[in-house]
Amino acid sequence: MNLDQLLNQLLTALTSISLLLIISIGLAVIFGMMGIINLAHGEFLMLGAFATLAGVRVGLNIWLAMLLAPLVVGLFGLLVERLLIQFLYGRLADSMLATWGLSLIMVQAVVFIFGTTTQGIPTPLGSFNLGQYSISWYSMVLIFAALLLISVVFWVFKRTRYGLLARAAMQLPEMAMSLGINTRRLNALTFAFGSALAGAGGALLAPITGVVPGMGQAYIGRTFMNVIIAGPGVLTGTTAASGLLGTVEYTASYVSTPFIGQAALLIFAIVLIRFLPTGLSGRWGKQL
Repeated sequence: MNLDQLLNQLLTALTSISLLLIISIGLAVIFGMMGIINLAHGEFLMLGAFATLAGVRVGLNIWLAMLLAPLVVGLFGLLVERLLIQFLYGRLADSMLATWGLSLIMVQAVVFIFGTTTQGIPTPLGSFNLGQYSISWYSMVLIFAALLLISVVFWVFKRTRYGLLARAAMQLPEMAMSLGINTRRLNALTFAFGSALAGAGGALLAPITGVVPGMGQAYIGRTFMNVIIAGPGVLTGTTAASGLLGTVEYTASYVSTPFIGQAALLIFAIVLIRFLPTGLSGRWGKQL
C-alpha cells in the first residue's frame, strides 16, 4: 500500500467515524443527561435536513441554511419537551411509546408539506486530488464539524453556568432541587440543546444523502447502538464509541461489502455489550 492509498483510507475512515459521532451526539446528550430514550431521534435528524433544504429552496446560502437548521430543530425540541416530555420523566416505557408516536406524526407531517419524492442538495466545495485518488472537500467539512460539535458540547457543559447546573441536576437531582435549582427549566434547555445537535447532524447529512421523510430510519439503529456502547459518558463515551464502531464498520466494509460492514458492526456491538454491560465509559463514573 503506497502513501496516497494509505492517506485516502485514513481520511475515509475518519469521515466514517465523524459521521457516526455527528448523528449520535444529540441523542447522547438527551439520553446521558436526562435518561430519555428518544425514539424520534431519526426524525429530528430528518427535520434538520429538511430545514436545510427549505432554506436552500428560499434562496439562502447552503452554509447559512445549515447554521439555521439547528436553531429550528432546537426550538421544536423545546416545544416537544414542554408539551410532552416533561410529563414522562422517570417513565421509560411511556417516554419510548410517546416518542415513537411523535416520530410517526413527524414523518406524516413532512410528507404532507414536502411530499414523498427524494430531494437533493448538491454537495458543496467539489473535490481535490490525493495522488490518483479524488477526495471530496465535504468529507473534510464532516471531520471538522465533528470536532466542532465535540468542542461545543465540552464548552457548554464544562464552561457555562447552565452546564454546571445541568451536570449537578443529572448527578444529584434531589439535592439540586433542595438547593433551589430549577430542574424543569434545565431539563427543557437540555432537551432543546440535544435536539439542536440532532438538527446539526441532519443539516450535515443533507448534502450527502437523499432528503426524504423516512431518511432517519437509515441512521437510527447505528445511532442507538453507538450511544448504548458509549455508556454514561456523554462526551468521552460517545467519542470513544464512535471511533471504535466507525473503525470496525469501515474496516469490514473495505475488505468486503458495506452490508458486511454493518453486520460486523452489529455483531461487534453485541459482543462488546456482553462484556461491558454499562458501556465503554461505565467504569469511568457518571461524567461528561
